[in-house]
Amino acid sequence: MPPTSTLAESPSPTRARASEFAPLLRLVKERGLLDRRTGYYIRTLAANSLALVGIWAGVLEFGGSWWVLLLAVPLAVFSGRTAFIGHDAGHQQIARSRAVNRALGLIHGDLLLGMGYGWWNEKHNRHHAHPNHVGKDPDVEVGALVWTRAQAVERQGFARFLTKHQAWLFFPMLLLEGFALKVATVQDLKRRPPRDRAVEAALLAAHLAGYMALLLAAMPVGTAVVFAVLHHALFGLHLGCSFAPNHKGMEMPEGDGERWGHLRRQVLTSRDVRGGRITDWFLGGLNYQVEHHLFPSMPRPHLRLVQPLVREHCRRLGVPYAEAGLVESYTQALRHMHAVGAPLRSR
Repeated sequence: MPPTSTLAESPSPTRARASEFAPLLRLVKERGLLDRRTGYYIRTLAANSLALVGIWAGVLEFGGSWWVLLLAVPLAVFSGRTAFIGHDAGHQQIARSRAVNRALGLIHGDLLLGMGYGWWNEKHNRHHAHPNHVGKDPDVEVGALVWTRAQAVERQGFARFLTKHQAWLFFPMLLLEGFALKVATVQDLKRRPPRDRAVEAALLAAHLAGYMALLLAAMPVGTAVVFAVLHHALFGLHLGCSFAPNHKGMEMPEGDGERWGHLRRQVLTSRDVRGGRITDWFLGGLNYQVEHHLFPSMPRPHLRLVQPLVREHCRRLGVPYAEAGLVESYTQALRHMHAVGAPLRSR
């Protein structure tokens, strides 16, 4: 029997797993990968602003023709880029000052997109704290879609029909996501602290007034309605396609995940998407979901650089590291959603 002193020095499973992250964090800090990339973000902000101005100039120029609807496509893409900037600001990736990051989040969320930065940031931080954890992660709560069989069997009426066929309906339903985000924003306003509510309400009103004014100045009312619907539908599809591959079909702990420690909690519930620079650009760096969850304040351009370090660290620890191509990542997510609805299809 080992001496008592040896037993006392043996780390508990919880402490041992917590220490799994420490060597990786130390290495990342030594490499300067948590340092701010001010120049990168200045260029990103400038490029995105110029693109939006150019698209809206095109809308004003060609608004008298139905061909203007083609501009809803790049507007949806750069609206997605705007959302990614707001996302990075919410994670304090852009500036050292929390006030500056918040201002950037409010501008890119409330003012430019009409999407509540405060609501989204609070919800997203809860997701990062407990990714894919049933009962703790708001992204796997019961909504239009469900994520576990226990959630599925409770569905009734039309919701039951949606759950039966949710894998087939997933991409069509994403066309409504752009509208759903705005509805959720308005519903959440009353929960905001009074000062925050006043600021966000003013910015949201300015967004709505500016958006409507630009459309109605450029085109007839009928064309404006079609343009707005198309823009928001494609924007929702773009955002949904950016977030869908990240966690769906990965581990969904209900209680045991609390004993995992930071590294396992983030790695085992996340999936990376393989690809090159185009994938990085189109998905806003969210294709490095494992790395982003381990280091949420890491500037976006460093995620590609830290990936080999994380992959090798997980290999040494024997921790599964999930990675798939873009199409395969959607296939895995849809397969999970289809399996969730299986009990309803068998009745």
